[in-house]
Amino acid sequence: MLVAVVLPTYNESENIARLLTQLRQVLPDSRLYVVDDNSPDGTGDIAERCATELGGIEVLHRPGKQGLGSAYRHGFAYVISQGVDVVVSMDVDFSHDPLSIPAMLAAIESGSDAVIGSRYVSGGGTKNWPIYRRLLSRWGNLYTAAVLGVKVRDCTSGFRAYRATALASIAPETTKAEGYAFLSELVVRLSRRGLKISEVPILFVDRENGTSKMSGRIIAESMLLVTRWGVAHRWNQAKSFVQVKIRERKS
Repeated sequence: MLVAVVLPTYNESENIARLLTQLRQVLPDSRLYVVDDNSPDGTGDIAERCATELGGIEVLHRPGKQGLGSAYRHGFAYVISQGVDVVVSMDVDFSHDPLSIPAMLAAIESGSDAVIGSRYVSGGGTKNWPIYRRLLSRWGNLYTAAVLGVKVRDCTSGFRAYRATALASIAPETTKAEGYAFLSELVVRLSRRGLKISEVPILFVDRENGTSKMSGRIIAESMLLVTRWGVAHRWNQAKSFVQVKIRERKS
């Protein structure tokens, strides 16, 4: 399989070179795509130097910070056009271990359309997180799965592998959400199309270098959007049910 790894970056100068080096070791034949939002700390320039040294790396430079969802839309559209077989997404801050990728690719080879590196299946977990953050993440994912009616335990994990044809079929370029709501939006689309989503356990390790992009605004946006999507879905289901009953009575 031809694998592409999409890496959105903003101010990750302390992490990007080490991660690209590790990815090249774990996936020697893959293509690595850095989507950099004009990082003031020079992340894009460091990635360009790594591209020259390591090969198989392309840096997509964007004019400024536009958000996680926007970066992934840009990166996904680009790599799908390159004719790859599998698209991997992950964080650059070593919260996601590159050594977990082979297990995710194995699940794709076994028939999954999308694979999520999950903190909330047997064998998964988090490390170096304070209790409030673990509880918030756990509650958020339980709420998201229940409201949206999806059978995924870690809807907000950004560590994923997609069969390229499956990813293209849900048209990620037409999504609207930013932040972590974007990740939930993709799960919903995959689920609604009946595509096979599997989860493999990962240990999520909090970053050691750089600054987290998580904020209260991002969390609030995610919960509000999830609630709105859930209400809209149930309303559509109710309308469909009523329409069926009306047709049955008329017949």
